[in-house]
Amino acid sequence: MRHNPASTAILIWCSVVCAVLACGESRSQAATLKLQVQLVWGTNDDRSPDPKHKPVESDVREKLKELPLKWSNYFEVNRKGFEVSPAGVIRIALSEKCEVEVRSLGSSKLEVTLFGKGKETLKRTQSLPNGEMLVLGGNAPNSTAWLVVLKRME
Repeated sequence: MRHNPASTAILIWCSVVCAVLACGESRSQAATLKLQVQLVWGTNDDRSPDPKHKPVESDVREKLKELPLKWSNYFEVNRKGFEVSPAGVIRIALSEKCEVEVRSLGSSKLEVTLFGKGKETLKRTQSLPNGEMLVLGGNAPNSTAWLVVLKRME
């Protein structure tokens, strides 16, 4: 039986194309990032005036204590989990005055934009490896602060 070199080349080419497509599909599925965002209130008071606010979880508290922040207590105002697909963007309202927009720039790199009262207040581009957190924030009345904690959940 004779082999036709052109047929063999076409079969090899088709195999390579199928492998590349399969690899690209699994890579794009794997690149979808599972994230969690929290709106946190920082204060030196022992309690929040809002009984709905709970102290932040221990991993977030430890991360905040590593940072050069002046507050001793942190309370979770709101928390939302979400996914962002490769090259995707999502905007999430954390309160009536605070929104966050997260844009995937590929791999684990994100562009995070904070909005306060509808206006862009801060933009940051950074890689966010699995298990890591990104903390952004600003001052609030009475020597307190608002913080947005973005955590990668995969």
